[in-house]
Amino acid sequence: MEGRARAPAAGTVLNALANETGAAFAIDEYTTAAVELDPETTDVTGEVAGDPDADTRLVERCVAAVTERFGDGEGGAVRTESEVPMASGLKSSSAAANATVLATLSALDAGDEVDRADACRLGVDVAREVGVTVTGAFDDASASMLGGVTVTDNATDELLAREERDWDVLVWTPPERAYSADADVDRCRQVAPMADLVADLALDGAFGRAMTVNGLAFAGALGFDADPMVEAMPHVHGVSLSGTGPSFVAVGERESLETVREVWGERPGRTWLTTTQTEGTTVLNKGESR
Repeated sequence: MEGRARAPAAGTVLNALANETGAAFAIDEYTTAAVELDPETTDVTGEVAGDPDADTRLVERCVAAVTERFGDGEGGAVRTESEVPMASGLKSSSAAANATVLATLSALDAGDEVDRADACRLGVDVAREVGVTVTGAFDDASASMLGGVTVTDNATDELLAREERDWDVLVWTPPERAYSADADVDRCRQVAPMADLVADLALDGAFGRAMTVNGLAFAGALGFDADPMVEAMPHVHGVSLSGTGPSFVAVGERESLETVREVWGERPGRTWLTTTQTEGTTVLNKGESR
């Protein structure tokens, strides 16, 4: 009873902390989960490749939640491996949950029985239970699970819109880390009028403009320097602080993003170019790495 799946990271269009409406887009950077189920136990153990001290409660509980609902409560082991830096604002937790849920469903041969949006909601429920998210992150998780750009109501876990965009994407991730669960929610709610505007822009499909307004509002609310956004604005369709930081993401034409990359590359941390991703989380066949 084995299963493997990979889930993409995501960047932010609208942070849901202000008004519980969120929007995000999947990017071509992945977390992979490998699950082995054992019907002889109900215990689940977790491991993160390269990080023996990592908190594995989220993925362990995802395995248990799936087997409780769609199996016979089997235990087992889950191992994740990620290109996505943790606590960077690039939705690493959502990607890990999505990959683990689909890998576990694959191990149970139950993948065809479950709608992917519902599989995503299962992981979101576990994230809330474990306490790794403030909003439930259905926006982030839905973008990672379904691919493309999604707009969601995180209060009801309703998918309000999904569209596909073929963008090149530039990401800058500083060395620092910022955990979503530690974000100052009260301060974020003070920018709710701007978040309402961003939601309207996103629902109209003006994702680039939405990102930029979101980034300016939440960089201020969360105490991040907006200089990386100002540097990028003349060259890109949109640029934003991603999640609760510290990463910034910009979308646009590759040649223009290369110009921004030269500037952002002077900053400490990692800067890289990637693309949007539209297929979402997928089950991997044996021997398939990507």
